[in-house]
Amino acid sequence: MRPTRKTAGLEQEKLIMNLRFLETFVWVARLKSFRLTAEKLFTTQASVSSRIAALEADLGVKLLLRDSRGVSLTPEGAKVLEYAERMLDTAKAMKQSLDSDRAKVGRIRLGVMDTVIHTWMSALVAELTERYPQVEIELVADTALNLREQLQKGFLDVILQTDLLREQSIRSVDLARYPMGWVVAAGAAQHRDYASLAELGRERIVTFSKNSRPHQEVLSMLQAAGAESPRLNCVNSVAAITRLLRDGFGIGALPPALVDAELSRGELVLLEGLQPPPSLELVVAWQTGVALVDEVVGVCRQVLERYARDVGAQRIVLV
Repeated sequence: MRPTRKTAGLEQEKLIMNLRFLETFVWVARLKSFRLTAEKLFTTQASVSSRIAALEADLGVKLLLRDSRGVSLTPEGAKVLEYAERMLDTAKAMKQSLDSDRAKVGRIRLGVMDTVIHTWMSALVAELTERYPQVEIELVADTALNLREQLQKGFLDVILQTDLLREQSIRSVDLARYPMGWVVAAGAAQHRDYASLAELGRERIVTFSKNSRPHQEVLSMLQAAGAESPRLNCVNSVAAITRLLRDGFGIGALPPALVDAELSRGELVLLEGLQPPPSLELVVAWQTGVALVDEVVGVCRQVLERYARDVGAQRIVLV
């Protein structure tokens, strides 16, 4: 179960507090004085004592000895000091890295196909905005075919679409597969059992834009199954496809991930007992040598992995 905003905030507060306790302990060990440590950290001796006591309680050991000669480390305190210094160094390096990202400026031209927009695009833009607040995100939504053409011409920096590209100045990597299904409005005339794909192919089939990869694969699949003249209605908008299906216009050949809410509400259903269309591939492609592009591709992977964990393998499969 993913943490809620409230529990995540409490965990972050606890982490910051523990780091503050460690920092206090390190300075007491270095300065051998609670008074000097309080002056160094702009706090009071009582606060220093409280932090050390809390840290000792958390660890279950005595860290410091105080006597008339000052402050000294116990054997356990000496061990903890070594680890505490490493942890503070790591925390400092992490903060510097994050601050460096937040200071970056520039522009990223990101192209996405409709399927991504209706699944995890919002989470990706939110993550990019959080990490790079001074970077302008220019978002272009289009068909996979048009996105590839714009990338090849240098009009886009990164695209999320369906095909691997092999060109000198472009890199591409397979990310995932969206399982496809036959989707229909609950109670519609097309909501019935079909003996074969050939019989299904006599119905009106709604799918992605003409000559797109899913369109070609669905057409080939139905023809191979014996459907002589499949009636494919090509639509380049997921929102339009969804509305047509809800209104009983036909049978959709699309990823269930795109209509997850409608399936959950029972407005749309998946036809069972038939071979589903081939999965829809998800590929990231990008221009090499462009500032920030490698970082953006890395963020795409991270956000997609979170989305995949949330929705499960029935909706998307990482490769």
